[in-house]
Amino acid sequence: ALVYTSMLFLCGLYSANIVLIVSNLLKQVKSQLEFMEMTEHLKMTWRAIMQDKNHHIIVKKLDGKIVSSCVCVIIPNLTRNIRPYAFIENVVTHSDYRGKGYATECLNYAKQIAENTNCYKMMLLTGSKKKEILNFYGNARYNSTDKTAFIQWLE
Repeated sequence: ALVYTSMLFLCGLYSANIVLIVSNLLKQVKSQLEFMEMTEHLKMTWRAIMQDKNHHIIVKKLDGKIVSSCVCVIIPNLTRNIRPYAFIENVVTHSDYRGKGYATECLNYAKQIAENTNCYKMMLLTGSKKKEILNFYGNARYNSTDKTAFIQWLE
């Protein structure tokens, strides 16, 4: 089942549990992440995300386990006839569940959100340079030729 969490709708999971589940999923995929303790800062950040109508966390659950997820943020915009755009990040799938279409389901749901909010485009950033990951995004109809991204890391 594809589960969508936005604002205070937590799909039957306690917010603390889903944060830890998602952080564990991220940890499995991104070795540089440290395990996230349930701190006050984390709780406040989670509440802020859940209360932001433009911040969407999409997760794929299988047998009660989150196996894939992505984040879709709708960004209000003054150009393009005042149409927003969607920003996709943190596309993550547990290594045991890759290649089964779960991340594609999450991305397709993000596209539905973008279309329903009248976005004129979706942008996705990945830190991966792996050919199979880049091909996955290409097959999902994202291109890497229309825009150039520059990142400035802040400490």
